[in-house]
Amino acid sequence: VGTDGQMAFGAPTRYLKIDIGDLPGGAERWDEAIEEANRIYNHRVHNICCDNCHSHVCAALNRMNLQSFGITKWDMVKLCFLIFFRAKFVSVGGCLCQFLPTAILIMIFLLVTK
Repeated sequence: VGTDGQMAFGAPTRYLKIDIGDLPGGAERWDEAIEEANRIYNHRVHNICCDNCHSHVCAALNRMNLQSFGITKWDMVKLCFLIFFRAKFVSVGGCLCQFLPTAILIMIFLLVTK
């Protein structure tokens, strides 16, 4: 989320609930870590492959020393697989937004190659 509160690529389509009950400092530490990560990423240009929104989230999770889902040191690859296999869709529309474009491209490819 930028300083204007807008996401770069639209609204989230999936979410993963994380219990912060055991987090040292609780909700206050959660908020502080997000603010710290936002300060760092406020001055960076996000790109698709290396330093993106997933890296931004991992920076916050690492700053709060969150240990969840068996992960103690967060990186974008671990987060990617965790979201893909464990996260829930926000809505049916979120699921369609995530998978429909790829399905359409595959169908077009299959129709063209026959």
